[in-house]
Amino acid sequence: MKFQDLSTLEDKLAYMDQLSRQFAKRAAVADQENRFVYENIEDLKRSGYTSLTVPVEYGGKEISLYEMLRLQEKIAEGDGSTSLSIGWHMGIMLNMAEKRIWEEGIFAHICGEVLKGALLNGASTERQTGSPTRGGKPQTTARLVGEEWVISGRKTFTTMSPVLDYFIVSAAIADSDDKAGFLVPRTADGLSIEETWDSIAMRGSGSHDLVMEEVCIPRHYLVERFDQGPRRANGWLLHIPACYLGIAQAAQAYAVKFAKEYSPNSIQGSIIDLPNVQQKIGEMELELMTARSLLYQVARSWDESADDEREQLAPALGAAKLKVTNTAIHVVDLAMRVVGARSLSASNPLQRYYRDVRAGLHNPPMDDTTIQLLARHARDRLDS
Repeated sequence: MKFQDLSTLEDKLAYMDQLSRQFAKRAAVADQENRFVYENIEDLKRSGYTSLTVPVEYGGKEISLYEMLRLQEKIAEGDGSTSLSIGWHMGIMLNMAEKRIWEEGIFAHICGEVLKGALLNGASTERQTGSPTRGGKPQTTARLVGEEWVISGRKTFTTMSPVLDYFIVSAAIADSDDKAGFLVPRTADGLSIEETWDSIAMRGSGSHDLVMEEVCIPRHYLVERFDQGPRRANGWLLHIPACYLGIAQAAQAYAVKFAKEYSPNSIQGSIIDLPNVQQKIGEMELELMTARSLLYQVARSWDESADDEREQLAPALGAAKLKVTNTAIHVVDLAMRVVGARSLSASNPLQRYYRDVRAGLHNPPMDDTTIQLLARHARDRLDS
């Protein structure tokens, strides 16, 4: 079976649920060994999932943002590292399909590569600059030599680096104040991956360092100029809160199952009948209902808006990421309170969920940036 053979979202979710259950069986080992989730990514490639956001005109299915988020959420219920990893590839392809910033020939080539199983992700973060959303100038440099760009530098947090076929590298252009994005194939001479990923969260994501030493690429592989006009809203980044929502839902499911089955000899029946446990389960349900409602509403608004209307959704996009991610952290905490000290056991998935959801605080946009954006939005709205 392949996703391309399924016509409804319900059918796709059911198929993804099967895959997600397999991911869940592998999650503990990948986490314990700090090992990249090779098998999961390969399963997603074989299923045809990784080409679903390719435009129809280039052979893909061009699924909507809402549909992508629902599927990403389902992946995360099995394994957060897998969801966050593949979410970058899926989202970037969706973004390029929507905005058509790249020269058509290069975009058509990449779409063809993705249909054959190629994966790509951005490489923008550096130790000296921090998050690229803060606007720091890359230390990675690109200089034009004849008809080739020569790129040197180091990128951190290059998620899914063990299996990426293409990297979209941000670099400062030598002898200018300009910044740009460059398409760098994995096969380029001078490119290497240094396995530096030692985080306690999302351990299976393979977010190692990308090292480039005099990497040469064709001149037309400069695919995007930065600092040309205002920053555009990015609906595709909602794959981030969708991932953490899925993890929180997995935590809730575990806590409810535990509460149904755990029956200490101090009470009659199981602990799910206790008012204090019901209170926490009810709080989890309320929090998740609220988070899903906001995330889905913003995604549908994005899908239904014309290109020139989507910039107005920037405050809502930031609000959805902030609210859903922080809600996920709270829900996992409540689930651990239901389960008690057993949730801290190394063999218990809740301790992994607890570590993984906290990674969301460090994915873009950052909470403080979103709050500032919302403050400006409120000011402008009330002044009008």
